[in-house]
Amino acid sequence: MSANPVRGEVALPLTSGVRLLRPSFSALVAAEAEAGSLFQLLDRAAGGQARIADIGALFWHCLGDRRDAEERQQFETALLAEGVGALLPVYRALLSAVFGGR
Repeated sequence: MSANPVRGEVALPLTSGVRLLRPSFSALVAAEAEAGSLFQLLDRAAGGQARIADIGALFWHCLGDRRDAEERQQFETALLAEGVGALLPVYRALLSAVFGGR
């Protein structure tokens, strides 16, 4: 699965396979409703204060094929298995896609 940077897509490599993160308007609205302002997420990330909850929420809502609470738990378990260090570059790339525009 290949990300289309023109659409702001970012690839999330997981042990179970690559997941595509697509920051659609509705995905970003849902992420803000859960994690707070996207500007706050950006400020925290820029200040070295990124939170795992922020990463998980933004990634979850940018998945185009998400389903239910049980799948979310499995997704979050897969994120944790990858390690926070592996997630940070993807998080930065997704925030850059959101705020960089086209």
